[in-house]
Amino acid sequence: MSAVLETRQQILPGRFAYLMGLYAENYHRLTRLFAPQELQVGCYVSSVDDGLDVYLEVLDRHPYTLELHLTYCMKDAHTGGPSPSAWVRLYRDAHVAEATHCQPGQRLARELGPFPRAKTVFQRRMRMASFLNRWLEYLAEQGHSRGTLVRTRALPNCA
Repeated sequence: MSAVLETRQQILPGRFAYLMGLYAENYHRLTRLFAPQELQVGCYVSSVDDGLDVYLEVLDRHPYTLELHLTYCMKDAHTGGPSPSAWVRLYRDAHVAEATHCQPGQRLARELGPFPRAKTVFQRRMRMASFLNRWLEYLAEQGHSRGTLVRTRALPNCA
């Protein structure tokens, strides 16, 4: 019986390894989609035929990290803040992207599925990483890309 348990643990990744894999996948999706590592600090907008402009703000650049804010810039009725929104820390040396804060919003929740409440810090990080992963995939499917990204003066007042 112990051989079965050892084999099972070798086949299935641990929860932490799975989360780090999701962070790595988010990094690759984000860098393929918008190439933020090549952008200067400032605001950018991506417009496609779906009528929803995506705003990407490069908040800060550090030697090994980038601080980003990604939003549709629609006002959330419950919080009053921009929704959907994701604040992302992109680790260029480790090739991972961590969602530090997310606000999925009602429309995106309908498109991507429900986002149940998290009970632990780990569950919260997993939900934010999953949200970012699904949203980046959705944006790519809608046609957003580095080719549709244009620098703009500032984000519109969406809060």
